[in-house]
This record gives sequence, structure tokens and C-alpha cells, in this order.
Amino acid sequence: MAIKNYKSTTPGRRGMTGYTFEEVTKSKPEKSLTVRLNKRSGRNNQGRLTVRHRGGGHKKLYRIVDFNRADKHNIEGTVTSVEYDPYRTAYIMLVQYKDGEKRYHLAPRKIKVGDSIMLAEKTKLKPGNRMLLENFPIGFTVYNIELTKGKGGQMIRSAGASAKVISQEDAQYTQIQLPSGEIRLVDKGCYASSGMVSNIDHINITIGKAGRKRNMGKRPQVRGKVMNPCDHPHGGGEGNQPIGLKHPKTPWGMPALGYKTRKRKYSDRLIVKSRHRK
Repeated sequence: MAIKNYKSTTPGRRGMTGYTFEEVTKSKPEKSLTVRLNKRSGRNNQGRLTVRHRGGGHKKLYRIVDFNRADKHNIEGTVTSVEYDPYRTAYIMLVQYKDGEKRYHLAPRKIKVGDSIMLAEKTKLKPGNRMLLENFPIGFTVYNIELTKGKGGQMIRSAGASAKVISQEDAQYTQIQLPSGEIRLVDKGCYASSGMVSNIDHINITIGKAGRKRNMGKRPQVRGKVMNPCDHPHGGGEGNQPIGLKHPKTPWGMPALGYKTRKRKYSDRLIVKSRHRK
């Protein structure tokens, strides 16, 4: 997919880039597979702001995407369209199965209208086909990987992402190399899709101006050091001053920037090589 540049008619347009949508074949979503989500703007059930910098944004419909396909075992489907999804960076594809049902799935790179896809324990190594991890050859790229049997894909779902099958030597686990460089063990009974996630040029998009970010539902951020002392630990002072602390803090006084907060360690045993080790 190519990226389009804009003429620098305004300062906001200068340097801005956008999608050409060459892969997209249909503009309106399948009505039966969409639902309207209520906007929360970062507020909880009491109406209090719990996540900052959210709000506004363009009106959009949520597309119900099937990341599992478990009940479509050995039923062939045909790709009828490739579509844009405002809730994710990757494109999605509308698939019509031989039993007549239509579903949305994550679109892999180089998928085209008319291509057939299949979910089976072992099937052809075609983009979009889904099968057990134990049946993928070493060195092959996969996406939408399950972590728990039957739960559906949870990893490698962002635009242009892919993981690589490193080893099948273990009797129970397959070694997967993630985009971060981490090598992780995943149960061989989990499913994964063949190929790479679509919209590979998403990483090269330049937003260009604040108004475009507002349309995406992002509100402005304010640095803590320009606030008052009552609003942030970094605040106060006359003019532009240092934060006056040995370690940066969050607005609520917790250490920030490099402070480890992860407590759940139950899956660390499945990490063969950490992304932090070189």
C-alpha cells in the first residue's frame, strides 16, 4: 500500500501523510456485523475521569471481528471485501462461508477479493488460513496467535505485525519470536493465522496536526512541570524550572519513567528470551 502526501497549503498540511486505501474495496460496513458503542470519554460508571486525554472523536461503528473462527472448522470461506476499521490499525476482510454466514476477520497482507480461506488442524500455507501452531514449518510468519486454547487470537493483531516460528523441538510448546525480539513458548494446541497483518505502511503515517488527533478521540496533554504544585508533583516555580525531584512522578505521586509496575509473573516461565536482554 502506498502513502499519499499533501500539498503544503497550510502549516498543518506540511509533512502530513495519509492512506491511499488501495487495498480497501468497500466503504460501508456490513450492517449485521456492526454495533454502536457508547462513548465513555475516559470516565467510569460514576462519571469520574479515570483515564486522561480521551474524549470527542468522530462518530464510528464497531465492527464485530471474529478472532477465533472455532465453529468454522473445515468450512471454506471466500473473501468478499477488504474494509477499513476505525477501531484498529489493520484492515479487516468480510468473509462469506459456504454455509451462507458472513464474518469479519483480520485481513492479512496481500489478501484479495475472491481468495479462499480455511480453518483446520492442518491446511495450506496461504495468507489468512488458520491452523495449529505445531503444523507451521520453522521460519514461517504467523499472526493472530492464541495464548489459551479456544480463546481466540490475542497476539500479533496490529498493522504490519508478524511473528516467526523459531522451533518445534519441544513436545508441548512452539517457540515464537515476537516483533519485540522476545522469544516465547506457546502451546502447540493453539491456533495461529498464516501470513502478516495488513496495512504495513501504518507506521509511516504522519498525523500532521492536532485537529486530526482530536478526530481520533485524543484530547490535549499538558506537561506536569507547567502546572501548579496542587495539580502535579512537578508543578510550581517561576517560569520554566526543573521538576526538583530525584525521580519523575505521576500526578498521583507514584514513580514514573522506568519504574517497574508489573506484578503478574505467572507467564514469565514461558519466556525463553526477554526483549530486554540483548
